Amino acid sequence: MHAVVRTYNGHGAVAFFDLLESRKAEVESIIRKVPGFISYELIRTGVGGVAITICESAEGTRASIAAARDWIRDNAGQIRLDPPIVSEGDVMLHLAADAAPA
Repeated sequence: MHAVVRTYNGHGAVAFFDLLESRKAEVESIIRKVPGFISYELIRTGVGGVAITICESAEGTRASIAAARDWIRDNAGQIRLDPPIVSEGDVMLHLAADAAPA
């Protein structure tokens, strides 16, 4: 598995997360189409928020980065959002409440 974490702070981040919250169904529809999609978390912080995508491979996380970039360009251009801090890598441990132990 591979994950990408996008951290949005700075100029426009709070307004951006307000927009994401108001359009959750649209965001879900886009993310679910990412190749190898496993999970997605959207977390609001006091200064913006964090988006975490986990996919079967780096191909999927690259697709999620492109999908996020395109959605922001098409829907949030008026916010003048600072670029996110992007971290990505292989998942070392993935736990979920509904998953049985290996």
